[in-house]
Amino acid sequence: MDTFIYEALPIRVRFGRGMVSAVGAEVAHLGATRALVLTTPQQETEGRRIGALLGSAFAGVFPGAAMHTPTDVTDAALDALKSSDATCVVALGGGSTTGLGKALALRTGVKQVCIPTTYAGSEMTPILGETKDGLKTTIRSLDVLPESVIYDVDLTLTLPPALSATSGVNAIAHAVEGLYAQDRNPVISLMAEDGIRTLADALPILVHEPHNVEARTKALYGAWLCGCVLGAVGMALHHKLCHALGGSFNLPHAETHTIVLPHAVAYNAAAAPEAMAAITRALGAPDAARGLFDLVRALGVPQALSQIGMPADGIERAADIAVEKPYWNPRPIARDAVRDLIARAYAGERPGAPAQRAA
Repeated sequence: MDTFIYEALPIRVRFGRGMVSAVGAEVAHLGATRALVLTTPQQETEGRRIGALLGSAFAGVFPGAAMHTPTDVTDAALDALKSSDATCVVALGGGSTTGLGKALALRTGVKQVCIPTTYAGSEMTPILGETKDGLKTTIRSLDVLPESVIYDVDLTLTLPPALSATSGVNAIAHAVEGLYAQDRNPVISLMAEDGIRTLADALPILVHEPHNVEARTKALYGAWLCGCVLGAVGMALHHKLCHALGGSFNLPHAETHTIVLPHAVAYNAAAAPEAMAAITRALGAPDAARGLFDLVRALGVPQALSQIGMPADGIERAADIAVEKPYWNPRPIARDAVRDLIARAYAGERPGAPAQRAA
């Protein structure tokens, strides 16, 4: 076995049904007496229910979390945090809300309790992506790692089927890139393969039976595994490209990851044979990239960037952004090849088909 380094992250997890009732205990465990609840505008009502569970520790709700963590939203949340005298934030929701909590922690040192309601996985990572003036930048620092995460299966029962699908494939993307990460290790590779397998089994059930508790439990467990992978090792082309696309064209995060993933895997396939073997085992498919493409198709969600708002004239710009700063990837980053990858994803072509030139 090759030598490796494995470093466990200092994070506390509660997992199961009804676990959200322990939110007050988690805030107290962190030594906080006042907590500001963070949500998106759509989840403000649910945030106030969390506030009721906090009792005297409830310091209010900031319901302005937004996709890609815009810095102007963070500035508004900072004002709310200061006026509430809170020393802890409770982030309820998906990656948007978790990202806002991380942005506040980076600036103030405030403690974080995350309550995920999607499969995004960012709650398990020391990674923060922020957007300013149309450019998304990413940092990795223990300063943004949440102290506590509550996984409550019941909170995912109302997650719409389409969002369950794209959020779940977004989680799979973390595990896929973890399998060929430069700093991968045997522990993380085990978690990655099991995370892919568990989500690939659960998601097709959830799009038809969204209230299936067994499938919801599997999906949330798989998302936790994939989030652990994302937090432990570095990512590569897929994540870099999705951040460029999302930040530059304001594309929905999970949908972008879902569409790009099979094409990024096809790009790296020849350079990462062990990773491809693990992905095919997890999917029960003969080919990693096409197996992922077929999974997405079976879930009935968009498979083309053109379907989610990307302009055709953005292909060249996205290719330029993706190669402007050097970063590690198992296959060298070549501008023309990346451009063709984006063109395939834009058109929704099956991996391996000749790339079409968009008008």
